[in-house]
Amino acid sequence: MPIIYLSPSTQESNLYVTGTGTEEDWMNRLADAMIPYLNSCGIRYRRNTPDMTAGSSIRQANQGYYDFYLALHSNAAGEGSYGRVRGTIVFYYPTSTQGQRAAQIFANNLKQIYPEPQLVVTRSTTSLGEVRDPKFPSVLIEIAYHDNYEDAHWIENNLTEIARNLVLSLTDYFDIPFIWPVTPWEGTVRLTSGTLNLRNRPETDATVIANMPNGARVTVYGAYGDWYVVKYGDMVGYAAAQYIQ
Repeated sequence: MPIIYLSPSTQESNLYVTGTGTEEDWMNRLADAMIPYLNSCGIRYRRNTPDMTAGSSIRQANQGYYDFYLALHSNAAGEGSYGRVRGTIVFYYPTSTQGQRAAQIFANNLKQIYPEPQLVVTRSTTSLGEVRDPKFPSVLIEIAYHDNYEDAHWIENNLTEIARNLVLSLTDYFDIPFIWPVTPWEGTVRLTSGTLNLRNRPETDATVIANMPNGARVTVYGAYGDWYVVKYGDMVGYAAAQYIQ
């Protein structure tokens, strides 16, 4: 199953024009709202912490292996344009084919929910460290402008919808089903013989990533047809629902 490095902004000095918090506050709230959807879709994650910086986030990510690096930010206009600019920018590294593909997926989906879809764009960059320096495909999304009242209000009032949209884009990128979350519950594997396969896709011929014995305890995050998305130990995958009680 895919695993991402999730990097909400650590910029605690960037104040929202609405007076409700900072870029760091709101991007961490957005990351919080993504977690149930990441779990239900079987996407594992590691996340930075507010006391880190962009540089330390990149270094931490590069010490491990991830399939994708996702940086969440909100934007501010330059001097002379403060408060007068709106829009969403999805940044990618120009020589990263997968980064560019991901950026286009994110932009296409965000156009469906952002109030001014013509202002949702992708842009290549070599200057942003969180796009340039990770060892794996990455994008940095400036969700909207926190110095613009309309954009700031849109972020504040649509966190769940934005979070769901971002995870939808990740499922599109990884080519896995988008699965609506349920309240996680604890289940038990019930078999008369053998073991229950934990697979990397909800298909009977998909790769087996673990074998779960009778009586194994799992956490169920979502349902997809005859399959559950479950966590077993440190592994997350799909298992046949009929064998989990």
